[in-house]
Amino acid sequence: MTIKVLIVDDQMMVREGFSVLLNAMTGIEVVGEAVNGRDAIVRAAELRPDVVLMDIRMPEMNGIDATREIVAADGDAKVLVLTTFDLDEYVYQALRAGASGFLLKDASARQLADGVRVVAAGEALLAPTVTRRLITEFAKRAESPRAPALARVGELTERETEVLVLIAQGLSNAEIAAHLIVAESTIKTHVSRILVKLGLRDRTQAAVFAYEARLVTPS
Repeated sequence: MTIKVLIVDDQMMVREGFSVLLNAMTGIEVVGEAVNGRDAIVRAAELRPDVVLMDIRMPEMNGIDATREIVAADGDAKVLVLTTFDLDEYVYQALRAGASGFLLKDASARQLADGVRVVAAGEALLAPTVTRRLITEFAKRAESPRAPALARVGELTERETEVLVLIAQGLSNAEIAAHLIVAESTIKTHVSRILVKLGLRDRTQAAVFAYEARLVTPS
């Protein structure tokens, strides 16, 4: 199955460069481009891409607001944020808004393609990438956990809380299963229940939630 990609960036050279790189990869097709956040919302609704490559800083509407609207309109939408700096608070806000991860703009063609495939498959770009560093950096700047976060933690079972902490530490389902000595299918069930109970989209938002709720202490 071909992965359909929408590229969103206000710089034409960046859009064209990523288009060339991705179209050269097997199983990936760039189906459209957008020049700002507002344009991205319209194009995403028209084209229904599997993955949206989203720049953060753009005129008219930034990537954070665009990400929030795109994922709200389409629960299956996957957004992969593009940034120049790894420790960028804008990117952190985009992850909280529903992005599944981020890549640096100087990533290699292979890293870009791999990132698109990972996100399209429903996974999240977490540790050992710089995403986990980003989460810990900005989560520890918060003065206190958000009240809604603390209240919702109480809805989780002890095992679900344990799985959530391991997700935040960057473990995959297979690694969590091995750690807890249970079947991977059991972990998938726990993850699904965690996301439903906490009202979260994916593992990336789950990791952010775990840090902000102080289930994991930022180092």
